[in-house]
Amino acid sequence: MPLHCPSALALDSDTAGLLLPHSHDYTQVVCQGIVASGGGVRTLDITNQIVSPDGFERLAVVAGGTLPGPLISSRKGSRIRVNVRDQLTDRTMLKTTSIHWHGMFQKGLHTQTGPPAQTNTFWYRSHHELQYCDGLRGPMVIYNPQDPHRGLYDFDDERFHLPAPRVTPGVPPNSTLINGSGRFPLGPAVPLSIVNVAKGKRYRMRLISMAYDSRFGFSIDGHTDHRVIETDGINTVPRSAGSIEIYPGQRYSFILNANQPVGNYWIRSLPTPGPQGFADGINSAILRYKGAANEEPTSTPAPVPSPLQESTLAPLQNPAAPGIPQFGAADINLRLIMGQNCFINGVYYEAPPMSVLLQILSGARKAQDLLPAGSVYGVERDKVVEIALTASAPGGPHPFHLHGHAFSIAKGANNTKPNFTNPPRRDVVQSGPPNSTVVLRLKTDNAGPWMFHCHIEFHIGLGLAVVFAEDIPRVDLLNPAPQAWDELCPIYNSLAPEDQ
Repeated sequence: MPLHCPSALALDSDTAGLLLPHSHDYTQVVCQGIVASGGGVRTLDITNQIVSPDGFERLAVVAGGTLPGPLISSRKGSRIRVNVRDQLTDRTMLKTTSIHWHGMFQKGLHTQTGPPAQTNTFWYRSHHELQYCDGLRGPMVIYNPQDPHRGLYDFDDERFHLPAPRVTPGVPPNSTLINGSGRFPLGPAVPLSIVNVAKGKRYRMRLISMAYDSRFGFSIDGHTDHRVIETDGINTVPRSAGSIEIYPGQRYSFILNANQPVGNYWIRSLPTPGPQGFADGINSAILRYKGAANEEPTSTPAPVPSPLQESTLAPLQNPAAPGIPQFGAADINLRLIMGQNCFINGVYYEAPPMSVLLQILSGARKAQDLLPAGSVYGVERDKVVEIALTASAPGGPHPFHLHGHAFSIAKGANNTKPNFTNPPRRDVVQSGPPNSTVVLRLKTDNAGPWMFHCHIEFHIGLGLAVVFAEDIPRVDLLNPAPQAWDELCPIYNSLAPEDQ
């Protein structure tokens, strides 16, 4: 039977694998609440739990007992240790798990987390087969006491996340969740999420897409000046927009100026694919001013909200793309062509019996010796790499995410001219329509094997990914495996096959 799946900015819902009858997938935006702030040690329990954020019950994989999981937050310079405890019991959604800290570069710490120098907006999720489509994801924010944008806002305690659990490939999600709540067409009128503001105050809003497939058109009625100040963890020169299009894995921070008459206003997040329109509160949440009545809005959207133009998002620091400002003039020039059946350069990525990192730590020193064959590209250290990514696979635009780095988008999918002077810098780029090409630049300053993959989860499951093995000789020198790693493989290998 098809799964019932909601679509959102934070949870995701479009994957292959074992399906649950009467399952329900969500796409969600989460926008409020600070949890587990500061440094120190915290525990994140991964469990199976019945959830019904839009009134439809289904079994999910959750972190910390909630969907999405709790916010993990700290300040620049703090040390965080997260003990992940696997307490999963349902084999249909996997009893094993693996957590990926999306956007954290993990420089010099591949076996652990990421460096404390990074600040801004990130998130965590399962990176174990298609498990995150069943709900395992949550927000992560590293605050900067010297934030260069601090004078633009009064409060920084708001964040939007869009999540969704598992669906059949090609079947759109059933509903959008905003801050963990939402409605689906002809479903129950569950209470919608409320984002509270006070008139005259300015708020930093953190928008995170945790969706498995859908992209979203995000806007707030009556508030047409969203000043974007961050893109995928990178501070940007402020740019105003009436709406923001966001793809799976991407993050934005924008300033909301609460300068409208006291009242209730619709927050709108329209998924593609997903249920269309806003009838009966679907794809919506509520922006409520202090002093407004406890009722749903009657506001209307702007006729044509001015959309954010990604190409105008210049980094605030060191804006130039690395290398010679000319196509094909990097130290290493790679052309990656997506095929019709979710392969890259004619090769499907297949998960190897041993991770690429473990292969390197076990002694492999050449890219051609690493598995999966044909999907691992060796790149030397301290080189400028140019990636020309051409989209010809169906189901696009494809949001491609690079682990371990942010990249400069020297040419976006909708651009005809290059920009090497101050191009957008981020870690997720949309590939554009078929036969379009995006051109990315980065510097190889982070030894390790880094996956570059489509963030539509069932596409990576079909093989739409490669691995860049960066500075192979130095990986084991910079990343000595802890004792826990030596113990992990025997524990995993001793499990019954149905539990692996």
